[in-house]
Amino acid sequence: MGRLFGTDGVRGIANKELTSDLAFKLGQACAHVLAGEVAHVPKIIVGTDTRISCDMLECALFAGLCSVGADVIKVGVIPTPGIAYLTRKIKADAGVVISASHNSFEFNGIKFFDSFGFKLSDDIEDQIEEFIISKKRLPHKTGKEIGRIHYQPQLINEYIDFLVSTVDTDISGMNVALDCANGAAYAIAKQVFEKLNVNATIIGNNPDGLNINENCGSTHTNHISSLMKDGQYSMGFAYDGDADRVIAIDEFGEEINGDKMLGIIALSMKKKNQLQGNTIVATVMSNMGLQKFANDNGLHLMRTKVGDRYVIEEMKKNNFQIGGEQSGHVIIHRYNTTGDGILTSIKLLEIIKEDKINASTIQELVIKYPQVIVNAKVKNRHKNQLFKNDEIMSLHKQIEEKLHGEGRIVLRPSGTEPVVRVMIEGQDCKMIQQMADQLADLVEKKLG
Repeated sequence: MGRLFGTDGVRGIANKELTSDLAFKLGQACAHVLAGEVAHVPKIIVGTDTRISCDMLECALFAGLCSVGADVIKVGVIPTPGIAYLTRKIKADAGVVISASHNSFEFNGIKFFDSFGFKLSDDIEDQIEEFIISKKRLPHKTGKEIGRIHYQPQLINEYIDFLVSTVDTDISGMNVALDCANGAAYAIAKQVFEKLNVNATIIGNNPDGLNINENCGSTHTNHISSLMKDGQYSMGFAYDGDADRVIAIDEFGEEINGDKMLGIIALSMKKKNQLQGNTIVATVMSNMGLQKFANDNGLHLMRTKVGDRYVIEEMKKNNFQIGGEQSGHVIIHRYNTTGDGILTSIKLLEIIKEDKINASTIQELVIKYPQVIVNAKVKNRHKNQLFKNDEIMSLHKQIEEKLHGEGRIVLRPSGTEPVVRVMIEGQDCKMIQQMADQLADLVEKKLG
C-alpha cells in the first residue's frame, strides 16, 4: 500500500479509493494521534464542501471518531480556512475538512488540522498512516465513554465575523463579481461582502452535489472573466471548491494569479512594516517574474516544495507573514494559518482602494515570464520511480543545459492526482513548449 497522504490530505475517487471504511479508520487514527494524550474528552471540529459524497464520508468519519471516545462538532458546509480558524477559536483538539478542493465532484478528500489550526507535518501524517497500514486495533470505547456528535452550524457566523474584522480600510460601495465554484463559499461569501457593504454579483452559488468546480471557480474563470468585461466591477474573484484559494480577475477580464497577488500584498505589508524579514515564501513552481518583482522591491523570495503546507511550515519557522502558491493559495499569517480565498479578496480590495489603482495595475507590477506546464499521465504506483529513471533524468539534464541559466525546469509528481507535472520557464515560448512536451511524453512512456 502506498502513502495515503498527498500534499493536501488523503484524496481519491469517493467510494472507490476513498471509501467509508478508510474514512472510519482515519477518524479513529486521527483522534488517537491528535488528541490521544489529552486528559479531557477529545473535541474534533469537522466541516465539508458541497459534493455528493460528503454525507457518506462524514458519517463514516464521525463513527470512527466517536468509537474511540472523541466528541464531534459538526459545522456543515464551510471553507477550509473556516475550520482552521474555528479549531483555534473553540480550542478543539483537531479540525477536519472533507473536500477535494479544485477536483471534480467524483473525487473527495479528508484533511486535518492540529489544535493550532495548522496542517499536519509529514511526521504526524506518518503516525496516522501507520495505524491504518499496520491494521493496529485501537481501543474502542463502550458505555458512556462513546463519543457524541454536536451539530453547531452557528459557528459559521464566528468565521464570518472574523473575516469582517480583518478589514483595515473602508471598502464599502465597491462593486465586485464572485464565482463561488458551487462549493464551500457559495453562501458565506455573500454574507461577508454584505456585512462589508460591498456590492457583489455572484455566480457559481447553486450547488447540487455534482456541479462543484464544473466549468466554474478558480480553474475555469471564463464566465467571471466575461462578466468583468461589462465594466462595472472593481475586481472579480474566483474561488475553488473549498475556498482556500482564489484567482483574482481585473477589470478587463484578465487573471491575476497567486504569484501576482503574493507580490502586491507583500509590498503593501512591507510599506506598513508588517512583513517579517521582508520575505515572501513561495514554491518551486512560482514564476521567475515573482523573483524579479521581489528583487526590484527589496523583498526576499524563499522557495519550498510544492504544497501550501510546506509553505506554511517555512513561515512558522521564522514567523514570516506571507506565503503561497501560483494556484491561488495565499497565506497571511497574522490572520489565519492556511490559505483563505475570501480574506485574500478583502486584502486586494483594500490595496486598490488605498493606492487608488485599478486591478489591472497589478498585472503591470508583477510581470509573468513565459511558463509551460504539461501534465504527464502516470500510474500512481509509479510516481515514486520518477527520479530513479535514467532516461528521464538524462533528458532533464539536457534541457537544463539548453536553458543556459536563463530559464528553469521543475519536474514533480502531483500529490493529489495520477500525473507528473513538467514545468519549464524561459524566454522562447515555442522552445520551452517543445521541451516540456518531449519530457512529458517520455515520462508517460516510462511511467504511464
